[in-house]
Amino acid sequence: MAQLQAQSNWRFPTGGPSVRPNANTCLTMPYHPVELYHPERNGRFVVVCDHATNTVPEAVAGGSLGLPTSDMERHIAFDIGAAGVSRRLADNLNASAVLSNFSRLVIDPNRGEDDPTLLMRIYDGSIIPANRSADLAEREHRMNLCYRPYHAELERVLSSRTAPVIISVHSFTPQLRGRDTRPWEVSILSAHDRRLGDAMLNRLRSDTNYCIGDNEPYSGHLSGDTIERHALAHGRHNLLIELRNDLISDEEGQNFWADTLAPLISNSLHDFEGS
Repeated sequence: MAQLQAQSNWRFPTGGPSVRPNANTCLTMPYHPVELYHPERNGRFVVVCDHATNTVPEAVAGGSLGLPTSDMERHIAFDIGAAGVSRRLADNLNASAVLSNFSRLVIDPNRGEDDPTLLMRIYDGSIIPANRSADLAEREHRMNLCYRPYHAELERVLSSRTAPVIISVHSFTPQLRGRDTRPWEVSILSAHDRRLGDAMLNRLRSDTNYCIGDNEPYSGHLSGDTIERHALAHGRHNLLIELRNDLISDEEGQNFWADTLAPLISNSLHDFEGS
């Protein structure tokens, strides 16, 4: 299983280890599919990162999907830079963050349980060897190991707060193979509840000079995704932010965007809720 990076103020869900292992030591402790960052904070904002890491649990194909390291470091395996932005954003908003601890190629937590892209066999030109022959039993194994515990823990965190506001952080590649380049630097994705999304778009357009997308490069609605499951189904305010991953590939870029977005998010919530 991929090693975890050292990070303070972090813990596994209740019952797991209370200290994150040193990145230079072998990871021998039980696997947990969720990272909770500053779980003691109880403010309204909860930052969510569905595609935080490229970790493959040992219980899935022996910890390797058969892809070369170069592919596992691409956007197909995780949202590059999104975890760093999420933690810094949580700090700036005095929020908790909930992050996945498994690659989207193991099972994609931002898909409905019946979505055909839940377990990808080919993605942006790369065939995933360990997924080619994955049957329904293997899919169910990965759902029980990763997907369902992740969503259960996220819902537990949200349910423990009064009127929580979900801030979902994703990143996208500047260009898919054989496709046009994507000019947007930051984009807001929304489904039918556009209240916070529209307020954030207004703030971005009035307070910044970035190339801004509205439901770009993807649609803001995907049946059964994290926002539908945890926000729309419960009437919770929500905001899904997509950042171009070349802008957040290092700590400097991650900190810059988190520091830029945090006051815009707070002001956007105030704009439509009032004081």
